Amino acid sequence: MIVKMKFLSISGPRTDIDRVCDMYLSKYAMQLENAITELRTSDNLLPFVEVNPYKEPLARTEQFVSLLDGKGYEVDRSLSNDEMLALIRSINSKYVDLQERKELLKKKRDLLTEKFNILEPFRTMELELQSVLRYKYMQVRFGRIALDYYRRLEKYLYDDLDAIFLEGVQNENYVYGCYVAANADIGKADSVFSSLHFERIRIPVEYIGTPEDACINLQKDIDETKRKIKELKEEIRKLMAGHAPQLLGTQKRLEELSNNFDVRKVAARITNEQQDDNYILCGWMSEEDVESLLKETEKDDRVFIMVEEDREKFFGDPPTQLKNPKLFKPFEMFIRMYGLPSHNEMDPTMFVALTYTFIFGAMFGDVGQGLCLFAGGGILYLTKKMNLAGIISVAGLFSAFFGFMFGSIFGFEDVIEARWLRPTEAMTELPFIGQLNTVFVVAIAFGMALNILVMIFQIMNAVKAHDTENIWFSHNGVAGLVFYGFLIATIVLYMTGHKTPGNMLLIIFLGVPVLLFLFKEPLTNIVEKNHKKMEESKGMFLIQGFFELFETMLSYFSNTISYVRIGAFAVSHAAMMEVVLMLSGVADGRTNWIGVVIGNIIVCALEGLVVGIQVLRLEYYELFSRFYNGSGREFRPFNKQGDK
Repeated sequence: MIVKMKFLSISGPRTDIDRVCDMYLSKYAMQLENAITELRTSDNLLPFVEVNPYKEPLARTEQFVSLLDGKGYEVDRSLSNDEMLALIRSINSKYVDLQERKELLKKKRDLLTEKFNILEPFRTMELELQSVLRYKYMQVRFGRIALDYYRRLEKYLYDDLDAIFLEGVQNENYVYGCYVAANADIGKADSVFSSLHFERIRIPVEYIGTPEDACINLQKDIDETKRKIKELKEEIRKLMAGHAPQLLGTQKRLEELSNNFDVRKVAARITNEQQDDNYILCGWMSEEDVESLLKETEKDDRVFIMVEEDREKFFGDPPTQLKNPKLFKPFEMFIRMYGLPSHNEMDPTMFVALTYTFIFGAMFGDVGQGLCLFAGGGILYLTKKMNLAGIISVAGLFSAFFGFMFGSIFGFEDVIEARWLRPTEAMTELPFIGQLNTVFVVAIAFGMALNILVMIFQIMNAVKAHDTENIWFSHNGVAGLVFYGFLIATIVLYMTGHKTPGNMLLIIFLGVPVLLFLFKEPLTNIVEKNHKKMEESKGMFLIQGFFELFETMLSYFSNTISYVRIGAFAVSHAAMMEVVLMLSGVADGRTNWIGVVIGNIIVCALEGLVVGIQVLRLEYYELFSRFYNGSGREFRPFNKQGDK
């Protein structure tokens, strides 16, 4: 159902706005509107221009809370506002000091790691780095050369080169090492190695011993630095854990204070020579909450509340808040996907819940698979709060029910007796048509009944909206209900062998509604005493009306025939399970139970998905299109109370 809303204005001294939000409004769900925009007829309205003082402390608190280890800490909300801010400043001072020390250690670790990565490819070389890098009569160049060029060096140039190449680590792409040449020959050696794309790597002169010794020392320094970083992280964790209850309580309280302060963004202030500086808040609240708020504030002389009556005229349509029993709550997801109902529409949630699950069960009737969907969806809904899982769970119950009706359990049709019929076997004899599968006949009859029901819904919605055309002359209004209902009654009487209405009745109950469809616009103007002239000529009006009438008749036929898919899927499910059992050797008496299980899983997953989509298509295109607009806007309370 749709919660009834009222528009109210709240005002009082400007300095009292935080107290009012904290003491009163925080308890209720209220969607605030921009007071300056909504009360545009009032004079001397100015916006609040103030910076939220709770934003920065709240951001700090959220940062500190994110560093907690996730244990189930209690929440301590005993601190006052000043105590909370003092706590945040104290923790932040210690945290900043620890964080700075940690960042310095991280930079040191990164620098050591970079040096280690440079030196590691040369660690197999037996060289005294301190001596090699200070040769007086020779020059040493460390670096790497691509493997292909290194082979060319060995094959073509090595004998003629006045230099020695000492090899280090070799991988699939490069050979690391160094070449040594006399001072007189170093220029030539540099030219040759440059032509071979030798990439020079500069080794600092600070290392003592061999590359292996230097790498070992660097690794020790890296490990020691990581240990110190870990210790600082543990100090930070202990700092936060020691104040965890206060931090959690502070976070919740600062969130409330910050949200309350942000109310100023949509509030207005009014000041003049005769009045003090006051605030004005306005917005939507449920009738029940309005009554409670008025009762709570009746003795507070600093709060003035005015409930508006002509809300549609001055303040637009109210937002939509849905309130349904827990069993139907997950199905609100489908309503939100299509669009929320406006305030003068009916809430179709319960209707969708009943029809969706019923049709799903009829199209996917199997006791075993239905109970699996019920159990799996129920577990996911209870643990993860997934609305779709809740829908699957309820639909699974209807699948199990129709499984009993069809006598099918995991595809086996010889285990339990069919309480109604077997979809692949039951046939019905119809005049003019001949034999037709019974589930097809029942599906079409069910679709006819649903079409009549949603026409009644459309008339109810039109009455709420005072829409004369859609009440009386629309193809989904009274005229359409008479036409479609009489046509269905005639077909049913003929198919069941009863006497059909006479020609005069056919002309009245089928012909008159057609004329109403065709001339609905001028008839509406007459009823509403609207003397508006038609924009197009009479000829164009009749041509346009003819094509609209043709489209209407086609929609009646297509909407009705569309429900055949209910019977088609009921038959196809039984047929698919017959194939699964046949491939698993059940018919031959050599049952492969692994094949039965895998087949059931595949059919349950794939057909369940397809059936779910097809039923949703029926809801949206065949049912919703006849009575539902979904043009409402969602109710969004400023303090999130409405989501609870």
